Amino acid sequence: MSMMMLDWSRRAACQTMDPELFFPITLEGPGREQVERAKEVCRGCPVRQPCLDYAIDTRQMNGVWGGTDPSQRRSLTPMVPLRPETVPVPPLPGDR
Repeated sequence: MSMMMLDWSRRAACQTMDPELFFPITLEGPGREQVERAKEVCRGCPVRQPCLDYAIDTRQMNGVWGGTDPSQRRSLTPMVPLRPETVPVPPLPGDR
């Protein structure tokens, strides 16, 4: 955990709450209600924006961060092009 994260996270509204509230097992049914309760905590949080920035920068795929759920964060996350070394190379003629 970086020092910068520790600075803002110490002031987070969720600091003394059960972390499980922010990481529901599912986003459907009762999990949806849990997400809404977690977002309500975030609405009054003094460090909501740094929390959201951290979640986007580190690509947090699960949980409620900065008042957002995973699908909301995906829509906020810029698309990063693949690095050349990760793009599949087609086989050369004769290679199998």
